[in-house]
Amino acid sequence: MADLREPVYLENKLAEVRDSGRLDYRSKSLPTWCPGCGYFSVAEGVTKALNDLHIANKDVTVVSGIGCASRFPFFTDTYGFHTLHGRTLPVATGIKVANDDLTVIVVGGDGDAFAIGGGHIPHAARRNVDITYLLFDNGIYGLTKGQTSPTSVHGFKTGTSPFENQDQPLNPLMMLLSYGSSWVGQAYAGEPHHLADMIAKAVTHRGFSYLHILSPCVTFDKTSMTYSNLNMMVRDLPENHDTSDMMAAMKEAATVDHPALGVFYEEARPTLADGFDEIIRRAQGRAAGPAAVAAE
Repeated sequence: MADLREPVYLENKLAEVRDSGRLDYRSKSLPTWCPGCGYFSVAEGVTKALNDLHIANKDVTVVSGIGCASRFPFFTDTYGFHTLHGRTLPVATGIKVANDDLTVIVVGGDGDAFAIGGGHIPHAARRNVDITYLLFDNGIYGLTKGQTSPTSVHGFKTGTSPFENQDQPLNPLMMLLSYGSSWVGQAYAGEPHHLADMIAKAVTHRGFSYLHILSPCVTFDKTSMTYSNLNMMVRDLPENHDTSDMMAAMKEAATVDHPALGVFYEEARPTLADGFDEIIRRAQGRAAGPAAVAAE
């Protein structure tokens, strides 16, 4: 009997959630995802992270594109921007440039990001725009009824690929590392507490932060990226992993059969806004850094 867990009662859990303050970041619109979808964990993780970080609702903007993740801004009590397919990052960059005080969170799926939107990612990363990109990867086009996506595994059968997927999947983590993203991490919707912690770390990073979130599609994928499979596959990054070591991060990212969870890489470097400030100083004839302070 000593090994039995204490029962969890619904009314107690609801009271705990209400008292936490997380509901203050939820809108009155209820999520419309399929029951069991990993996106529910992401929604909870975002609200918990914002609440834990004490970021005011008015200081947050959530940007989405098209796909299962596209209605995410409707479910948060923050500013939101529902944009075009694959065009989240240009819009988010414009928002951040217009108001650097905003916390800008971009949400999108593997199709929205790496198919039609793939050309925008390297430029947001290399410019180090101070935004957070939450990428929901379910390895399939869920909204349009189950086509293969850029991250679908080789040999994956769907309703539109009955003779198996013949394309090799992209490796988003290695792509973001090579693009120059200053923060790269991975989480799993099946581990919601770790996910919320990773979202908070991504949001607090100053610069372009990319969080890859493994999130099963319970409706159209019964064989590949399922909770059962991922529960056996995922692992934590080694305790001695050096987040400043790019080659170590690349090595871990290349191990796709047992995806690692945690922060792969982080680097402190000037953001896009810092570069603009430097241009302004130079255009006004002021030197940068300590010299500018001394001159004033």
